[in-house]
Amino acid sequence: MSAIPLGVRPALLLGVPNRITLVRTVVAMVIAAIAFRTGALSWLVIGYAAYWIGDMADGAVARYRNEESVAGAVFDIVCDRACSFLLAAAFMATFPATIGPLAIFLVQFGVLDKMLSLAFLLWPGTLSPNYFYKVDRPIWLWNWSKPAKAVNTAAVVISLIVAHHTGAHWFPYGIAIGALVVKVASTYRLLTILRGRRPAVPALAA
Repeated sequence: MSAIPLGVRPALLLGVPNRITLVRTVVAMVIAAIAFRTGALSWLVIGYAAYWIGDMADGAVARYRNEESVAGAVFDIVCDRACSFLLAAAFMATFPATIGPLAIFLVQFGVLDKMLSLAFLLWPGTLSPNYFYKVDRPIWLWNWSKPAKAVNTAAVVISLIVAHHTGAHWFPYGIAIGALVVKVASTYRLLTILRGRRPAVPALAA
């Protein structure tokens, strides 16, 4: 048996899913740089589309090819932050009115959500946050179920675009604060589980 953990074997590190993650990250970051330079909302939309489509594709390919790995999950989490932070920076530079809600989003996504996303590492055998339902279903449901993943970043970005066209600048604040509340509640629940004050509620299937 190999002494190298499954999650870091070269065959998986250099596999197709991680290549997709790398490519979509580079593409999204290049487009974000173009958005910085041009100040065009269209480039921001294209950048987020590249990020989201690539993020869905790398996971789908990993599952299809049976190449899911701990290292791949961590790489994906890190790349998600790289994409989000640079695209958000381009958004804020282009449209200063977005600074407030995006600052709230970046705090929760860059700190709380990152901590939550990496928490699966505390439970050996859990390949990624997608399988956190095996540890605690409520936290998984709030953060990595399909509806939760769909709105995690998209809801804030879409609300910013809506606000840009309608002038309803309160809308993205509401979405960003709502997302922050979910992350705070999830973090609190995780900490109480880790400290033994609350039993985890695992599920046998998602």
